[in-house]
Amino acid sequence: MGKKYLKVLFVASECAPIAKVGGLGDVIGSLPKALKKLRVDLRIAIPKYKGIDFKKHLFKIIAKKIKVGKSFVNIYQGFLPGSKVILYLLENKKYFGENGIYFERGAFVGSFREIQRFLFFSQAILEIFENLNWFPQIIHCHDWHTAIAPLLLKIKTKNKKPKTLLTIHNLANQGEWRAKKILDFLNLKGDEIDSLKIRDKRKKLNILAQGILNTDFLNTVSKTYSQEILTKKYGEDLEKILSKRKKDLFGILNGIDQDRFNPKACLNLKVNYSVSNLNQKRENKIDLQKILKLSQNQNFPLFSLIGRLTSQKGIDLIAKIVPDLVNSGCQLIILGVGERKYENKLLKLAKKYQRNVSVQIKFDPVLAQKIYAGSDFFLMPSRFEPCGLGQLIAQRYGTIPIGRKTGGLADTIEQDKTGFLFKEYKAGAFLRVIRKALKFYQNEKEWKKLIKRAMKKDFSWKKSAKEYLKLYNKLIA
Repeated sequence: MGKKYLKVLFVASECAPIAKVGGLGDVIGSLPKALKKLRVDLRIAIPKYKGIDFKKHLFKIIAKKIKVGKSFVNIYQGFLPGSKVILYLLENKKYFGENGIYFERGAFVGSFREIQRFLFFSQAILEIFENLNWFPQIIHCHDWHTAIAPLLLKIKTKNKKPKTLLTIHNLANQGEWRAKKILDFLNLKGDEIDSLKIRDKRKKLNILAQGILNTDFLNTVSKTYSQEILTKKYGEDLEKILSKRKKDLFGILNGIDQDRFNPKACLNLKVNYSVSNLNQKRENKIDLQKILKLSQNQNFPLFSLIGRLTSQKGIDLIAKIVPDLVNSGCQLIILGVGERKYENKLLKLAKKYQRNVSVQIKFDPVLAQKIYAGSDFFLMPSRFEPCGLGQLIAQRYGTIPIGRKTGGLADTIEQDKTGFLFKEYKAGAFLRVIRKALKFYQNEKEWKKLIKRAMKKDFSWKKSAKEYLKLYNKLIA
């Protein structure tokens, strides 16, 4: 008889390209493919949001009216595009039928509707297995959105329980609300398990904290971040709780889908290129300048940033240095959505420096790939960064990252070899490292060496998928 496949269910709020807002969606849309190649029966479940395109993505209904509390879910089944990974969509029009994936632009909790949405989703996950005739050995939860599932498993599952792994992609987003409202929604008294008696500083119940305390194992998405979150500086008020689980906490670096992000084959580029024909990268730069109505000159150093426009990403530092960049003859492109105050500030700067600065407030994966290919530098001055995918994708395209030495940026950018790092979270420190990077840019020989080293880095999921498999086996041993 052949070796049995390990059965693992990913539960998350996003999955690219079906429903994506940030890096979480990219991880859920790519890591399962690598795990499938390692003989893991890996399946994914996400909510069936209103905006999912059923003309583009084929799903069929496989179960109807499964009772969840006082409501019901229907299950749709399809495949993760480009793979044989089974993907389930859970349908409930009351909880998943309005808005997009999140209710707030910054993806942080702003209303109880958001809490309800993901509490209900977590409840529903535990009710679907009999209808699927498939029972996972491990439920792999991602971020606060599904962090209540390990607690619910402990309380409500009497038979043999699946093991649980909770991956923290962003510790700052925790899912906090008034305890009574959460407990009432879950039909709990609050004395079923000791952790439910814990409140945060504002007397609220913290869903992510409940996940940390009740999951079997937990991990972050880089080794450095797994150490940082045990400190007061990066622990987001959960460092004491995390310290209790220190022996069960692991750091596994994120990867990227190197087939999807491939300058040799990407259909969205003006010209494809590789390490052996780097001159053709410049044509993508001119094309990008033309599309965004910037001054067209291949010699202008072109900086970019793609991501959520939030305080975490260091947008305030970016705004401070724009005049210096422009005065140095540089250009800047920003693509993303986020907090209104940052969007408005950046749009004002773009209006002031129209030939040098372009700010695109939207989600546009096609333009994103053009920016990765056409830029010279990619900026990530993050306050904290669990892993970061932008710097991995940028290096794949030969675009040199400049980031702050924190979390996954410290783990994936080699100083003066594949990119540049600064430590102090100050505009002055940021500008100094940019000036250093520009000296490399002005030395064509050194610049090409830098680009080639970056492009040759392997940021695929191969190594990390094997680390997850080891963790799964350790869980069920």
